[in-house]
Amino acid sequence: MRKRDFLKRVGQAAMISPFLPIGLNAQNEAEIKPYPKNDEAFWKRIRADYALKPEYINLENGYYNFAPKPTLDRFIEHVKMVNYEASYYMRTVQWDNKKSVADRLAQLVNCDPEELIITRNTTESLDLVSGGFPWKEGDEAIFARQDYGAMQEHFKLMAKRYGIVNKIVSVPNHPKSDEEIVSLYEEQITPKTKLIMVCHMINITGHILPVRKICDMAHKYGVEVMVDGAHCVGHINVDIKALNCDYYGSSLHKWLSTPLGSGLLFVKKDKISKIWPLLAEHDREPDDISRLNHTGTHPVHTDLAINDAMDYLEMIGMERKEKRMRYLQRYWSNQLRDIENVIVNTPIEEHKSCGIANVGVSHMKPADVAKTLMDEFKIFTVAIDHANVQGCRITPNVYTTTEELDIFVDSIKTIAARG
Repeated sequence: MRKRDFLKRVGQAAMISPFLPIGLNAQNEAEIKPYPKNDEAFWKRIRADYALKPEYINLENGYYNFAPKPTLDRFIEHVKMVNYEASYYMRTVQWDNKKSVADRLAQLVNCDPEELIITRNTTESLDLVSGGFPWKEGDEAIFARQDYGAMQEHFKLMAKRYGIVNKIVSVPNHPKSDEEIVSLYEEQITPKTKLIMVCHMINITGHILPVRKICDMAHKYGVEVMVDGAHCVGHINVDIKALNCDYYGSSLHKWLSTPLGSGLLFVKKDKISKIWPLLAEHDREPDDISRLNHTGTHPVHTDLAINDAMDYLEMIGMERKEKRMRYLQRYWSNQLRDIENVIVNTPIEEHKSCGIANVGVSHMKPADVAKTLMDEFKIFTVAIDHANVQGCRITPNVYTTTEELDIFVDSIKTIAARG
């Protein structure tokens, strides 16, 4: 066997070896505890996979959904392997391995492998599209006040650079129907409209928007749609083909629980050639999505760990995880919706949200609620005080227990009663 082929197999073996929970070393295999079939026992066993700080209850998993120990252990092994093989790995198989992971991601989100690349996060993914879009002066873009701030800032930058016009809508927290949401965007469309940005799941409220209906409407006018799915992959079932969007970005270190610094970008095949790359790549065909994916030297072990995170998700089951996340959110939010001085800023309809929701106290600023939760009750959240959303974003994870959520519910009731 040639040395190159040997090293290629070594590098690929580190990526595709069967998933094992908890321990990676042979001496630990006897200590591995199985995942039980009983639902509550199953989630209790899942909790054992997470190293949790005892100082507080973490209900802020939305920023960074840290990796469980099985994924983290594999990640460390990847770091060691890349460090051991060094330049030889980087010059031989890094791109083959990254492409293999990207192909598997494409299966997870149901798109063609030729339409997906691995990025560092959603911001990079969507800014690559909005920054590389063939804008002309006077072109119009539409997005919402509730969209992620970094994305909005990039559209403002495009306005300064190219003279585009940004038209901003405001998504209600409790819409009467999907059609109300679709109409918000449709009413802003003119012959100059080129691109709509829409959240699949609004990050500050967890509101799941009717993306397919928005895309179908926009396409009737010849307008393209870019979807911010930062909180969706690994959280809810994502079917990009079913969404019928033109561009889709997501952060994998959120709900897929990869190590920090991994994301994905989907670009519809017939749209690839029109996007100008952020960084120059060597000669590629105009519709080759890899022309948008030059990143220079970067932490390739993170790319490999995406594979392990998908192993862990498959062990849980996407449908099972989505059901659990929705159950946890409804468990606490349903108890607080009718409490005096408490405002839940997330739609009540079950299909319009999953694990994320937002709750506020009428007589307190969100920052004060967050501080009180942490200082008095040892519960970590994040305050949101933007647009029509004043409250704390609550994002439990698969390791969160109902007992912890009971503590949170009682804390909010106590704070609200002080009014």
